[in-house]
Formats: sequence, C-alpha cells, structure tokens
Amino acid sequence: MEYVDLLNCMRCGMCLPHCPTYKETFLETASPRGRVALVRKVQDGELEVNEQLLEYLTLCLDCQACLSACPCGVNAGELVAEFKCEEKGKGGLSFMEELVLRKLVPHPERLERAMIPLRLYQKTGLQKLVRSLGLLKMFPPALGRMEGLLPRLPAKPLRKTLLEVTPAKGEEKGTVGFFLGCVMSLIFSEASHATVELLSSLGYRVITPKAQKCCGAPNMLGSDLKGLQELATFNVELFSGYDLEFIVTDCGGCGAELKKYGHHLPENGAAGSFSNKVRDISEVLALHADDLKGKLKPLSRRVTWHDSCHIAHAQGIRWQPRTLLNLIPGLDVRELNEADACCGSGGTYNIAQPEMSDLVLQRKVNNILATGAEYLVTANPGCLLQLKKALSETTPRVKVLHLTELLSESLAAGLRPVSLRLKTEG
Repeated sequence: MEYVDLLNCMRCGMCLPHCPTYKETFLETASPRGRVALVRKVQDGELEVNEQLLEYLTLCLDCQACLSACPCGVNAGELVAEFKCEEKGKGGLSFMEELVLRKLVPHPERLERAMIPLRLYQKTGLQKLVRSLGLLKMFPPALGRMEGLLPRLPAKPLRKTLLEVTPAKGEEKGTVGFFLGCVMSLIFSEASHATVELLSSLGYRVITPKAQKCCGAPNMLGSDLKGLQELATFNVELFSGYDLEFIVTDCGGCGAELKKYGHHLPENGAAGSFSNKVRDISEVLALHADDLKGKLKPLSRRVTWHDSCHIAHAQGIRWQPRTLLNLIPGLDVRELNEADACCGSGGTYNIAQPEMSDLVLQRKVNNILATGAEYLVTANPGCLLQLKKALSETTPRVKVLHLTELLSESLAAGLRPVSLRLKTEG
C-alpha cells in the first residue's frame, strides 16, 4: 500500500452520501474518510492495530462507491483491503483460512467435488425437508444464512461440459478467451452458457482453457495477498499461451480482480498485458450493438438493472448493460433508484456481517419493488445469490436473471437458449 494514497484524501465528505455503511450508521468510523484516517494514523505510528480497529475496517463492504464519488480518486475500500493484507501477512493464515484459500480455492477439481454433497442434498429432497421443518435453527446462524443463499444447482459444473474451443457461428471475426468464474461454473452455468453462445453468434471463436484457476478474489477478501499473486501468476501464464483479442468474463467480481493483475504483479510485464485484454461481456457485446440488434427478438417484460459494485464502481461500466437491454424489442426498461448502491452481498460480507448486510439489502429491495419490474437483471454472482434469496422470500413474482440469460432468451425468440454443444463424458 502506497502511503501517498492515504495523503490524497481531502476529507471533503463527498463520499459520505454514497457509502452504504455510513448511510445506515452515520458514524465517521463507518465512512470511507474515517477508515482512511484510521489507516493513516497506524502508518504514522499514532495508533496501534487492535481488535476494535479491525472491527471498524471490517465493516467496509469494499463496494468502491467512494471511488466513484471521490474527486481525487481515492479508493478507500482498496486501501483498507491492502492494509488488512499487510497485517495478515505479519501473522499468517489460520488453519481454516489455509484450508480454504490454499487447499480448496486454487483447485477447480476440489471445488467441484465439494459441491457434490450439496447437489445430493437438493436432489434427494433433503433440502426441502430441512427448510420445511426449520431444522436450520438448530445450527450456527452463519450456516443457516449460507444454506439460505443456495439456489438450485446445475446437474454438472460448466467447466466439465463446455468445449475448450467453441467455434464461431458464420464468418469468424476473431478469437477471445473466456475466463469462467468458479461460482459461475458451479452455480450459474446457464448464464455462462449464454455468454459463450452470444460470443459465438457474433462470430467469435471462444477458447475456455480448462486448466484456469480462481481469479483470486476470495484470497483478496481473506487478506491473502500471496495466494492471490500465485493464482494471478498461473492464469497470466496460461492465457498468454493463446493469441487472443480479449479475455472475456461474465462475472463482475472476476473482471474487477483480473483487471488488477498488473497492479498485484508489478514486476510481471505479462500481467499488465493480460489485464489490458480483460473485458466484461457487456463491453464486448456493446461493441457489436448493431449486429446484435438485428438478431434479438421481442420480449414483453418489465425489467430493471442493478449495477453491481464490481462492475459500476470497480470497472466503471455503466452505459453498456443499459444499451444492451434497450436493444431488445418490446422490453420495458425501468431505471432503478440508487441503481449503483450495494446490495449487501460483498463476497462473504453477508455471512460475516449479517446485520449490516440486511440493512443495506432492504434498501435495495425497496428500490427494486418501487420500479414495478417483473425481472431484476444484474451481472455478478454475489448479487444474484443475495437478491434471488431476498426477492424469493418477499416478492416471488420478481425474477432475477443474469444479463446474458435475458439476451440469450431474446436471441432464441423468447424461448430457452439453445444449448451449446457439450462434451460427452465417459
């Protein structure tokens, strides 16, 4: 962390109305400038690191709304995250952190095997029984919240079924790499199927390297900088072996982390080149708006768009998703009040900080319902999980979709997206 970044904060207060935790507490220690001031005092030797300090800093959602609002470009969330990484580096990871962040997350096969019991839990009807009898009340609250977020899982992870090379449909216009996020592959495989289908329909040959690993976002959340750097190094080397126009992702969290590889690996020139090629799927599709418009068929629906923090604030992507939605004939697109306000997911924040997460979430849900939309569209798995659960409990009529799912339905004339060719497993 660069000390000069701490000095850039003018304490002007322009970030305050945009910070979700400050809006709920009105506490200076729960504001971006307050967090920057605390970290600066530690760096100046005026304050010691203790549990109370870490509690104040941990309340940060790292939504980076402060970055969008700051006239000096100070990213308080990123500064807090890097400070926590430095502190974690002094003491090392706990046994559980080592197990999850080093032994599980970097290994796609292990992640996939870890999902098998959950798939059986759903298929056998045990989940329905557990929920109907309220048995989760007997377990720790964090476990109950995690189970409550679990949507219907796909039959198989997408990494297992998607072809490594998906040919372009029609005349080939170029080759792109597809970075398949862990959660997208394991939970939201239909959305990523749709992503590859859309790219293929526009003439792109899509390469999805099966050896790719997690982007490293969980390691950053867990303040494990070394683990993040190891994953970044591996992915950079892997994708550098292909001649790619872009590296496309449909996961907002992955995209935000992948675009920072050059920052995390400053001595690795290939990392900077890698990050410069990373594009969110909406950025690529928006380049071909005219071609796409001719392919999309009418959908008569009322929809609203939620700006994921990782997309709007971390990557500065705002107009592209809205442009794509407005390409669909018949779609009634309604602007969401505070569209770029956090939904309270924040990776594992909704598990670690349930009270604050629920307060932030309720504000978002109220704004969604005020639009009268039938569908909420977004493009980050954390938001999808958080908002699917919240809306299914309060207003089941409002469905939650990934942007590419909606576009693919329009592409298929309002029917279910045509499945991509799948690799037959022996």
